[in-house]
Amino acid sequence: MSHQANDLLMRFPAEFLYRYTFYPLKDDGRYLEIYIDNPDNIVAVDAIENLSGRRVKAIKESRGKILELLRKSEVASEILKSTGEKFEAGSVESSQQEDIISETVSDDDPTIVKLVNSIIFTGVQKIASDIHIETKDNRVVVKYRVDGVLLEAMAPLDKKYAENIISRIKIMSDLDISEKRVPQDGRFRLRIKNKEIDFRVSIMPCIHGEDAVIRILDREMITRSLSDLNLEVLGFNKNLLSRIRKYVYYPYGMVLATGPTGSGKTTSLYAILNEIRNSEEKIITIEDPVEYQIDGITQILVNEKTGLTFSRGLRSILRHDPDKIMVGEIRDPETAEIAIQAALTGHLVFTTVHANNAFDVVGRFLHMKIDPYSFVSSVNCILAQRLVRLLCEKCKVPASYSKEFFDQAGVPEAFRHGTFYEPSGCKECNFTGFSGRTAIGEILEFSDPVREMVLAKKPPSEIKREAMKEGLLAMRIEGLQKVAQGLTTFKELNKVTFAEEGGDVL
Repeated sequence: MSHQANDLLMRFPAEFLYRYTFYPLKDDGRYLEIYIDNPDNIVAVDAIENLSGRRVKAIKESRGKILELLRKSEVASEILKSTGEKFEAGSVESSQQEDIISETVSDDDPTIVKLVNSIIFTGVQKIASDIHIETKDNRVVVKYRVDGVLLEAMAPLDKKYAENIISRIKIMSDLDISEKRVPQDGRFRLRIKNKEIDFRVSIMPCIHGEDAVIRILDREMITRSLSDLNLEVLGFNKNLLSRIRKYVYYPYGMVLATGPTGSGKTTSLYAILNEIRNSEEKIITIEDPVEYQIDGITQILVNEKTGLTFSRGLRSILRHDPDKIMVGEIRDPETAEIAIQAALTGHLVFTTVHANNAFDVVGRFLHMKIDPYSFVSSVNCILAQRLVRLLCEKCKVPASYSKEFFDQAGVPEAFRHGTFYEPSGCKECNFTGFSGRTAIGEILEFSDPVREMVLAKKPPSEIKREAMKEGLLAMRIEGLQKVAQGLTTFKELNKVTFAEEGGDVL
């Protein structure tokens, strides 16, 4: 965005821009040219003309495009900056579901409520996955995790406001504000421009006070529209996609997705469900939390306080005559046992489990004292995945590397030739050099030889060699291919995979 365009945007209060959903393009002194989703909205056009003192030329544009333009602008940042300046150093309860893009953000009264709402609003606008509020020895630092990386949201705040900020978050999450010695977990919900968003909160005591992490559960984080959510959107290569699709249309069995927290496991399962759902089959999910709401699917929210656990809910699901089941996460032997029995009795079960790679999942289940024969009989495949940041197409620059760099990065000879790119930074990517993320993965297919090796308790290295003979492409190799295509960098790939994971084929 040019400096002139930014100045034009800043003439309008942020709340006003979002209320009427418009984006100013050009002011020639007489006419103001704008994008608006409904040019026939006389009330909106009159309000814009009165505030700007110009006649409006309205150009119809989709609501999604306008919101995207506002998100990429400095509007959200200006709200936070103007609010945070009053707090610099040297919710609303879920039952109320107040719209925070209103007087709570634009109010002139510099209250803690306004500050916390501004922090949350800006985090949502920047499509952050988490908001970190860290209490230091003499300041409070606010950070957003965007595309998996932490970025400072604003100038540090004065330490004296730390307790009030954390107390406000506790009130929103229905937590005990008097308890400061033990960790607390809670959740709340806010309505932000007619869209309800869930937030999970974790409060943790530290040496300088208390820290808070707020997880933003917005289904538009990965894709703007749920109807667009499918396996292609996630970025897997064609070979891996064809292998995944082979198993998601099986009549029964279990499809496991694995990886660390934030690797996109649940999103992959949602993409699968979105592809296979139809009116002839009943699909039921049990999740904690329900991150995406899908039409035509029965979704159950785990509630530990009332006794609705994964295992108890899963037992109930089986009495509702489902065809396909999704279990948000297998956390204990009881849930694992029920899920396996469901897969063995004619249901197709999708679930996730935390493990570093597909081969570690086997050991994880056997460690839970699951019968090995039942396990190998039920599992169709295990999908392991990671997310890597994508280079911004607007500003990426060509780069060359030395032999020493390739050696240190563990890059095989086959991937050392070609055109590589590094991040630069521009307005489009918020000067990070990256825009969005893509998935890389590998799939362990449970063929008869693999099943026999698991039953014989062969080491993971031998099982991996057998899987590679059968066509498994290591996650590391898929990542290197994306680097070679100019989509990401070696540094990004090395954040999520090890050089040794390339496999014996190299």
